[in-house]
Amino acid sequence: MDKLIAAKVFADVAITGSFTATADRLDMSRPMVTRYIEAMESWLNIRLLHRTTRRVSLTTAGDVTPPNLVQLFHRILCSLKIANWCHIAK
Repeated sequence: MDKLIAAKVFADVAITGSFTATADRLDMSRPMVTRYIEAMESWLNIRLLHRTTRRVSLTTAGDVTPPNLVQLFHRILCSLKIANWCHIAK
């Protein structure tokens, strides 16, 4: 599983509070969202979300993660824009 996609999926679940909404927003199946979240928790060896049949909420570890992910995605996008600009400028 791609760790960057897993991070994006987690960040979206943290924002929406819903696996179904994330699946719709990212155009993937709900089971795929579940697999990405489970893989990320496994890689980190920590629980990021509390899940019940009706509700998803962030654990303490999960609560501090989304702002860091947003900063990371912003840096990646800026780097890609700079790389693209350098390529065009040649």
